[in-house]
Amino acid sequence: MTDLTTLTIADAAGALRSGETTPVALTEAYLARIEQHNPLINAYVTVTAERARADAKAAQDELSRGRDRGPLHGIPIALKDLYETAGIRTAAGSKVFEDFVPHEDCPAATKLREAGTILLGKTNTHEFAFGSTTNNVFWGATRNPWNTERIPGGSSGGSGAAIAASLALGTMGTDTGGSIRMPAAACGCAGIKPTYGRVSKRGVFPMSYLYDHAGPITRTVEDSAIMLQAIAGYDPLDPNSANVPVGDYTGRLRDGIRGFHVGLLRGMFADCPDPEINAAVDAAADVLRSLGATVDEVDPGFDRQTTGFAFRAVYAEAHAIHGDNWAIRPGDFGPGMQNVLNAPQPTPREVIDSISAGGRVRAACQQLLTTYDLLLAPTMPVTAPPIGATSMRIGDKEIAVEGLLASLTLPFNLARLPVLSQPCGFSREGMPISLSLVGRPFDEATVLRAGHAYESATDWHLQRPAL
Repeated sequence: MTDLTTLTIADAAGALRSGETTPVALTEAYLARIEQHNPLINAYVTVTAERARADAKAAQDELSRGRDRGPLHGIPIALKDLYETAGIRTAAGSKVFEDFVPHEDCPAATKLREAGTILLGKTNTHEFAFGSTTNNVFWGATRNPWNTERIPGGSSGGSGAAIAASLALGTMGTDTGGSIRMPAAACGCAGIKPTYGRVSKRGVFPMSYLYDHAGPITRTVEDSAIMLQAIAGYDPLDPNSANVPVGDYTGRLRDGIRGFHVGLLRGMFADCPDPEINAAVDAAADVLRSLGATVDEVDPGFDRQTTGFAFRAVYAEAHAIHGDNWAIRPGDFGPGMQNVLNAPQPTPREVIDSISAGGRVRAACQQLLTTYDLLLAPTMPVTAPPIGATSMRIGDKEIAVEGLLASLTLPFNLARLPVLSQPCGFSREGMPISLSLVGRPFDEATVLRAGHAYESATDWHLQRPAL
């Protein structure tokens, strides 16, 4: 092997067990690549080289003694800087918490460590995850490895960029309005937002108690399945955790999709002005048909105005989450959060109506899923915009970038359904295009199975940016 950083998690797991490489060699390869490329990409805000080397040595010793913790044993990963990690700063992308060092790992970090992963560091995020670009005013903008003048998506942009630039084998993100799937789409990666409550969010700094999800971003669908298997499960100390049995995400990954019924959400294409994106998703639908699935065009049953209004409740949550710090140190918040917290709070009636609107979106999706096994749509309506762009002209309208990027992902946060984003093409400018596969509640296994079938029939996921 000439470059260990080109492996997938599944491939690296095999190489570790065959003796072709070791956790120490794999970790050193990633630390060297981080040192070389992170100054430009700015995917990491904290690199934990000393911890990584210690983790790698421990993993190597265990594997040599025959103790095998599973497919993540010896795998170098990174965590979005919202995940609390013992002895390692967790700043949540903000100056407010620049000196916060937790005393213990959050449950997701604990599960990954128990699975034998090696922590390379913490990845950049939009301040308090409240944005779609990862243009962080304190830690600097993260750059898209496919074009370093463009954003990587947000708010988990550091995690997406780290995967695209081969600066980690797997990463963790969070998703309130699309913040796992937008970076996955912008950076040409696989990313899954699990069902609400499937993965514990305890110890993960919240943007919204109503709609936050935690999940992985990886190179392939199989790698996402491997990571999700490790972190999924009920947490009795997380009030939003669901006590629902965890499926086997890898066991039937290769069983194909013959006989599946897929609903192509054609109505959502109206909010997707880029004909290249629409054509790529239509072509993906044809691939699914060729694999034995039936694909019908369906109307989603909701519109952008409804989903946008449903998100209003999150602004009320922002005041509840940040109110104490806002009262005593408003100058430590960046301009974006200052705008959020200076804006008039939604009234109680608006909050109730907003939550009700979210419920209508959820009901519409679940009604479709009584007929269809999966729903298919574009992940983002445009490819990654330039860094610093605040709006884009769509037809005769100027639309804010933040709202535009999340317009096709937000509905499925409101619906609280599992959604996989994966690459399905490239634009003429060489930027990734991605599709979304939406499944029934707690049926991540079917979503991942379909994603793997599509991935196995195409080669988009094999492309790598030239850094």
